[in-house]
Amino acid sequence: MSNWNSFARLLKGEFEFVGLRNYLRLFEDPRFQTDLWNTFYFTLFFIAGCLILGIILAVLIDRNLKGSAIFRNIYLFPMALSFVVTGAVWRWIFAPGILPGSPQGMNLLLDLVGLDIFQWKWFTSTTNFLKFNVALIPVIIAAVWQLSGYTMAMYLAGLRGISQDLIEAAEVDGATGWQIFWKIKFPILRPITLSAMIILGHISLKIFDLVYAMTGSGPNNVTDVPAIYMFETTFRANKYATGSAIAMVMLIMVAVVIVPYLFSAFRKEKRI
Repeated sequence: MSNWNSFARLLKGEFEFVGLRNYLRLFEDPRFQTDLWNTFYFTLFFIAGCLILGIILAVLIDRNLKGSAIFRNIYLFPMALSFVVTGAVWRWIFAPGILPGSPQGMNLLLDLVGLDIFQWKWFTSTTNFLKFNVALIPVIIAAVWQLSGYTMAMYLAGLRGISQDLIEAAEVDGATGWQIFWKIKFPILRPITLSAMIILGHISLKIFDLVYAMTGSGPNNVTDVPAIYMFETTFRANKYATGSAIAMVMLIMVAVVIVPYLFSAFRKEKRI
């Protein structure tokens, strides 16, 4: 809530209280508006992708098929990597190259198998639908690849904790495999789903390293997120007050997700 945009002004005593001016200017900024839309769509598809892929993998591994332990470790492996490493690797995979003559990464693979009709610019595309920049798709894929193993582990722990008596009783009553999953297993897994959504949600709202290493802001800020904008505004443009305002908005977004969950968990503990 100040005009602090350089250390020089602070040392000179040019430190003025400006109220909500930084926030008003921020929400009028087209780049920040794009960042909020990018965060919304990234969070939506990231959480949905992790939950759907995680529960599918957990159900498959829970069947104790031959080699399931090996696949469990493979699915969990991406969690051992940092977002920076993930971003660098997937940047190579989705590097579009110069189309149509010099494709790279995925586009080169499509060219080799005769599917060059599906080549496109990936994270350099500036196309958008309903404020959704399609350049976010490669970033979402990379994020889901890294954290779907986490949701798989959570769901697998939940499935392994379900009493076999319930399953056997349902089978005796003639329930099919799908009915057992939908009527018995899935309701039991709802608390795990909520916990996973909270954790994934706060990760997506403050995402920085994956996007910065993989795409940066992208052309026309198509892959920009608030954390990157805050970093560049604060440490490159030396606009500390504006950068702090962005950081506060990010804090509020994360708090909206985390605080109600913590409050609910605290109330449950008091009842116990």
